[in-house]
Amino acid sequence: MSDNHAQPKRVLGVFAHPDDPEFFCGATFARWAADGAEITFLLATSGDKGSAEPDMTHERLSAIREEEERNAARVLGVNEVVFLRYPDGELQPTLNLRRDIVRMIRLKQPEVLVTCDPTVFWWGDRAINHPDHRAIGEAALDAVYPTARDRLNFIELERDEGLHPHKVKQLWICGTQSPTVRMDVTAYLEQKITALREHKSQIADMEAMAERQRSNRDPESPVDYPRYVESFRVITFDR
Repeated sequence: MSDNHAQPKRVLGVFAHPDDPEFFCGATFARWAADGAEITFLLATSGDKGSAEPDMTHERLSAIREEEERNAARVLGVNEVVFLRYPDGELQPTLNLRRDIVRMIRLKQPEVLVTCDPTVFWWGDRAINHPDHRAIGEAALDAVYPTARDRLNFIELERDEGLHPHKVKQLWICGTQSPTVRMDVTAYLEQKITALREHKSQIADMEAMAERQRSNRDPESPVDYPRYVESFRVITFDR
């Protein structure tokens, strides 16, 4: 596995919640941004259920988390964050969600789309994957192929909004258990941590978070010179 892929010019990250882009692969986005990529994040929800505070409301939490995500994205060098505001915890790979993703694909015309692996239900014996992560991954994959490519899919997007078909060149699937690419992000780890620090409503212990990130080094790298990677399954479409 290697990261010998061409630097993309336009990238669309499609995720379920604020903080997903940063946790899953924030350092990769930082690396691409540093090399000149124009990056947009599309967030299906605003994370309106991610709080244990007894006085918190959906509306206030949504506003807090949207601001946190915009701040985090700015740290990474991301150009724009778009929120679809579907209810948190209730995401399904519906045709409406697929249409919303297709609209953004046709609008932004990314070479690379990054999203979650819809096939992962758990990671070993340590965690269950959030159902929203699976739902956004399935919807995003279906949006990339074949829907955004073929003009008669959601013809109203072309007819009413002037959004013509677009073919994504590569799909980068994160959070996967079968990666094919390991992106060296050693130089961008601290930038990822700084971005994660913006998610104050979600991370109770910032120093513990930072230590977890720093301890997650590539086991093949020497202790004195740690290397950090983010892993993906990359699908390159044959034109």
